[in-house]
Amino acid sequence: MSRPWLTKIATSEITDRSLYLRRREFLQGSAASAALLSAGAACFDTSEAGSETATGKAPRRTLENVEPAKAPFTTDEELTPRKDATSYNNFYEFGTGKSDPARYAGSLRTEPWSVVVEGEVEKPGKVGLEEWIAPHRLEERIYRLRCVEAWSMVIPWIGIPLGAMLARFAPTSRAKYVAFETLEDPQQMPGQRRRVLDWPYREGLRIDEAMHPLTILAVGMYGEILPNQNGAPLRLVVPWKYGFKSIKSIVRIRLQERQPYTSWSDSAPNEYGFYANVNPEVDHPRWSQARDRRIGELFKRPTLPFNGYADQVASLYTGLDLRRNF
Repeated sequence: MSRPWLTKIATSEITDRSLYLRRREFLQGSAASAALLSAGAACFDTSEAGSETATGKAPRRTLENVEPAKAPFTTDEELTPRKDATSYNNFYEFGTGKSDPARYAGSLRTEPWSVVVEGEVEKPGKVGLEEWIAPHRLEERIYRLRCVEAWSMVIPWIGIPLGAMLARFAPTSRAKYVAFETLEDPQQMPGQRRRVLDWPYREGLRIDEAMHPLTILAVGMYGEILPNQNGAPLRLVVPWKYGFKSIKSIVRIRLQERQPYTSWSDSAPNEYGFYANVNPEVDHPRWSQARDRRIGELFKRPTLPFNGYADQVASLYTGLDLRRNF
């Protein structure tokens, strides 16, 4: 299936990754380089991660209409190497080991893909991913994403503000929360054959959190389409919360009046709260969250409140006890 925001190019035409990672330098000094980056010159191997064809690298696809220099909230922190970001993951649908998703996620078929939007909306429906994404300009946003296990990454996500997508379905005044659901298919997702969690995976946000411009639906990373192990073809990214809130491979979104069921906070409520805001003053029952290790670095660094996004999101929780509502 052809995606209007993807294009296939030959390996010989791929811009060297070192140039892509220096894109801000080129954007400042060359309009031609800016145009190249906007076309998505860095690309993604569409075969299973790490595999090659008999003639070399498999064909790659890029994301179009990406404007790195204009996207809001972008940090200048050093990026986590792509190799680390795509090989060290939590995605229990493919196994509980950090390397399991990269090893087994090739079984997931991401085309075609559709998302059901229902509940407290005036225009419910089932929409194909291409139809949903095509009217919007994709944006690159470099976010810190922190895992509750005290490790973090800095990833250049490519996606669309969730609020802009939800507005298309006209939420009603009764929509207080947004619930998300991952695909359930044990044939494609072998980790679901074990009752590690109550499948399918579910997550949720308050409506104001969902509509905040920091919250995006990601379809790519590092200028490439989203790899299966990172939540293809559509995942949530909420950068001021712990990583388990950023649900992957979404197939259903429901707007509702009551706080939704969420997989981890219902499975282990003493460890994984509904809000999951990064708070260095609240320890996980089994470890401290005051410091974390950035993947690729040797030493730990202090954990920042709201993962460093306090200026943007702290006002959402005025008057809320962030120790009790962790």
